[in-house]
Amino acid sequence: MKVVFLKDVEGSGRIGEIKNVANGYARNYLLPKGLAAPATPDMVKRAEAHAIVEARKQAQLDEEAQTVAEKLAGASLTIVAKAGSKGRLFGSVTQADIAEEAGKLLGEEVDRHQVLLAEPIKETGDYEVTVQLTKNVRPVMSLKVVAEGAPAEEEPAVEAVPEVAEAESQPEEAEAAEGESENEA
Repeated sequence: MKVVFLKDVEGSGRIGEIKNVANGYARNYLLPKGLAAPATPDMVKRAEAHAIVEARKQAQLDEEAQTVAEKLAGASLTIVAKAGSKGRLFGSVTQADIAEEAGKLLGEEVDRHQVLLAEPIKETGDYEVTVQLTKNVRPVMSLKVVAEGAPAEEEPAVEAVPEVAEAESQPEEAEAAEGESENEA
């Protein structure tokens, strides 16, 4: 079936485009949702006019987003998270966390859906994150995820604190462990 796309449908077509699609796809999805219409001469003219208007709107949105993109493009964000000794995070850094930090940088709110992240970040390290401001403007910024607390040289001391607290909470096991270590010496 030949249809004219009235809206952008990812993977299928862009607004104003005329394409042949499967009959079932057109009848069951595109036409009922108003995403496309049968390709009659009248609908083709309407879609072309609508495409021109949408292109102008998109160009204006892209221009406005470009100033924000310039701020984000070279930006480097740092997120501090709780992590284990091998750099594995206890939780994860999500799109919402990154959007919040980017919002602080810009001084305005960034929607978490604009942050393109395939999966949550679960380890410390350096990452490249893309923010989709509009359909065509996608700045890439640097993200550094660091462990909460002391720098890497002092991490063993931080790990010793929970072991001491654990030993105090279980005095019988701690005494047994001390007795075994004295016997070995």
